[in-house]
Amino acid sequence: MDRSRVVRRRLGFGGTLLGTLFACASLTPSLLPRTWLYQGVMGAVTGILGYAVGASLGALGRSLVPYRLPERGRRMAWQVMLGGCAALAVVALWYSLDWQRDLRALMGVDTRITWFPPVILAVTCGLFAAALLAARLVRLGGRRLNAWLDRYVPAYVGHAFGVFVIGLLVAVFANDVLFNGFVARMSDISSVANEGTHPGVRKPVSAFVSGGPGSLVSWESLGREGRRFTGTAATPARLAAFSGEPAAEPIRVYIGLDSTSSPRAQAALAVRELERTGAFGRPVLAVLGTTGTGWVDPHIADALEYMYNGRSAMVALQYSYLPSWVSFLVDREKAAASGRALFEAVRERWARLPAGERPRLLLSGESLGSYELEGAFRNLSDLVSRADGAVFVGPPNANHIWYHLTSARERGSPVWRPVYRSGRTARFAQLPADLGRPPRAPWPRPRVVYLQNASDPVVWWSPRLIYRRPAWLEGARGPGVNPQMNWFPLVTFWQVLVDMTAALDVPPGHGHRYGANIVDGWAAVAAPPGWDARDTGRLRALISGP
Repeated sequence: MDRSRVVRRRLGFGGTLLGTLFACASLTPSLLPRTWLYQGVMGAVTGILGYAVGASLGALGRSLVPYRLPERGRRMAWQVMLGGCAALAVVALWYSLDWQRDLRALMGVDTRITWFPPVILAVTCGLFAAALLAARLVRLGGRRLNAWLDRYVPAYVGHAFGVFVIGLLVAVFANDVLFNGFVARMSDISSVANEGTHPGVRKPVSAFVSGGPGSLVSWESLGREGRRFTGTAATPARLAAFSGEPAAEPIRVYIGLDSTSSPRAQAALAVRELERTGAFGRPVLAVLGTTGTGWVDPHIADALEYMYNGRSAMVALQYSYLPSWVSFLVDREKAAASGRALFEAVRERWARLPAGERPRLLLSGESLGSYELEGAFRNLSDLVSRADGAVFVGPPNANHIWYHLTSARERGSPVWRPVYRSGRTARFAQLPADLGRPPRAPWPRPRVVYLQNASDPVVWWSPRLIYRRPAWLEGARGPGVNPQMNWFPLVTFWQVLVDMTAALDVPPGHGHRYGANIVDGWAAVAAPPGWDARDTGRLRALISGP
């Protein structure tokens, strides 16, 4: 065959079949609703993955089975296959709108959406063609390299070396040019954003927060999210309006990336700042994990401050300014190292206090922030032996303690609401009532709460989705998960990955939004003396408000 036909050759049978099946499977519902444009992109990516698998299987089959159908048989097979694929595509596109509406209705979202099946098909086909062309150009380059090498070395040596060189070039281009270039660009954008300040956030006048009067760190060094964290602490007037009693100035300590040079130095500076503010004399001291940008969920901080009427202290540090999903790829170990450094430094200073004068030492973090703090402990026993409780929100699938608890759950309990050792230490909840399960089971302190929505892609995305059906799609589905969702190799991996981009675009209680449920988590783990269910209800209403 003429080598130029590598680019202009017609589609392969196996690749076309699996490419169509994969693209149609991507139209089925996943965890969260999506737009027609996302669907078009998703169809193209899953389609090209399916084509690659089908083409590879076809090539393997031809090498193992010498028999070939006659021309007429091949023509009929193509006609049947193309007819079936076309019919399947029409049916999948037709039902896709209903699937998206059903999913939105399940989450209480407006079901009136714009959905353009012909445009979805056009976007899918266009992007698929561009990806296939790029792949074939790489293949053409490989063949020409092999032909040149054949002049000088034996064919098998030349082909092996050619494959190695082409593979190396593709890997270097993908990693050093595309991925690293993308990360560098995101880093540039994020570093500029880190220098800004959220609208409405002002430099604090309280000496009890970092960046305020007398602070050991400057307001400018806190970064965008650090300034929001310290600049939005509840005022004593607001706290007193809720409690009906005189309130204290809450303590919020934050160390930004620009404050010092390393996680260990940041942690040491955080302890000095805690000492300056008198944090070790408060009834409760919370070590908070941050996401990639340095963000702390305001519900985590606000809920604890209102519960303790301002007599609380919190500390967090920034280890990155990249978006969380980028940090998860490139800064994950840095996050864990920062969590270990901060917790160990705080606990070492805390342990020097007389046993009866120590504040309750608590932990909390959302998403990558929970991963950051879990990294400070070997296992659940280590955690509860060195801390007085934890509330982890939307934990990623990579959290090692979370993964062990869900894997070792009691028989019969679903992975989206697992029961570990009768809920004696750790409990999992999507709804407040879940914290009472198992019913009548003892729950001594210290307690650990994992808040996780059954439809949160941050919790359920894992590379294992490529080749293994997940436990959360086995048996009864969790609240908010479409019963029509199914698992497809490679496809579901990509669907849930794309779902993460829309994880915050749904109502609280779905996706990666936890809202007022954080109040119930804190109430279960660290309620102050005299706190009751009515107080929890009032605080839920306050936290849920505008």
